[in-house]
Amino acid sequence: MLELNRIGEAARSAAFSLANASTAGKNRALAAIADSLVEHSPAILAANALDVEAGRQAGLSPSMVDRLSLTDARVRAMAEGVRDVMRLPDPVGRVLAGSTLDCGLQMEKIAVPLGVVGIIYEARPNVTSDAAAICLKSGNACVLRGGKEALNSNVEIARAMRAALISSGFDENCISLIEDPSREVAAAFMRLNRYVDCLIPRGGAGLIRSVIENATIPVIETGVGNCHAYVEKTADIEMAANVVFNAKTSRPSVCNALETLLVDEEIAKTALPAIAARLREKSVEIRGCEKTRAILPEAVPATEADYETEFLDYILAVKVVSGFDEAIRHIRRYSSRHSEAILTRDLAAARRFTKEIDSAAVYVNASTRFTDGGVFGLGAEIGISTQKLHARGPMGLEAMVSYKYVLYGDGQVR
Repeated sequence: MLELNRIGEAARSAAFSLANASTAGKNRALAAIADSLVEHSPAILAANALDVEAGRQAGLSPSMVDRLSLTDARVRAMAEGVRDVMRLPDPVGRVLAGSTLDCGLQMEKIAVPLGVVGIIYEARPNVTSDAAAICLKSGNACVLRGGKEALNSNVEIARAMRAALISSGFDENCISLIEDPSREVAAAFMRLNRYVDCLIPRGGAGLIRSVIENATIPVIETGVGNCHAYVEKTADIEMAANVVFNAKTSRPSVCNALETLLVDEEIAKTALPAIAARLREKSVEIRGCEKTRAILPEAVPATEADYETEFLDYILAVKVVSGFDEAIRHIRRYSSRHSEAILTRDLAAARRFTKEIDSAAVYVNASTRFTDGGVFGLGAEIGISTQKLHARGPMGLEAMVSYKYVLYGDGQVR
């Protein structure tokens, strides 16, 4: 693992200089990265074509192939995402608080970078540029380890970004990519706490679990979205059908897509056929409980595992519940604490739902698909945290800094 140690040591060295870079300097580097992505688009797309073909040959689902695929428009969107980060306020160096202590010391609490941020992710090459841009703007060096499915794409994207860093006068090791896709190297990376200050996994449940169980680096848990919608007995059925359709089918391969639908038994005989009719437009497979199948004979019998699964596909688990209390119990048991929604015309039910559901984002009469850093006004996101320590929900620049105390005195001793 000598190469891995070399990458870590180089990233640590780069992080020290990056932490003190000016906002103007970081913005110039980000502008250069955006331009370089567009300039290198032919090479990036050629590499991506190899990944996509290999993915199809390996039997990746259509939704996963969509996550993996790049087009000229998507590369330009990646570049524009970098420019969006460039335009955001710099979080580093802000004075978060200040006071004078009883001993006369002047104390300031100042935002500082985390240091070296490691990111392990799966078959989404756009994460390579998104994560690098956010880390750079927040003064953090990053070490990226993407999935083997997107290796060729990631190598070309990283090459374009590192070239831009050099042309901007920055250490190219502010952005590093681990090119060895083996599990052994991934496991060693998770234990690289000598150089890496924070590890952020982005991907499916298996990846998240592996990182949490094996890392010796502090981990921010992100990504797994077993998201629920509860159609409460007073819901507007037409609205509920539209919201469920959007939450499930607008982009099923992302973590804020709907995975489980709960329907109150008082309106199930009316609501379920209306919702199912919309879902048929996208050929969504419904996996339902016995009560669901009594209403929708075409539904596949649901298993316990279905209610635990983030499908990331055109599959929806459905359960008819006896009322509000059962819906709450179900969500508490199976949710990954990402995003949940209630469809209701009862204000008291809405308020109770938002109070009793302990997820990062809780919606009333709206799609879970809105859980996104850009939509939330953060400009961009490094991931969506499903834990509570340090950061929760979409993580923008503000989540990528820590703080230190700086104290000014005139000879005080204790």
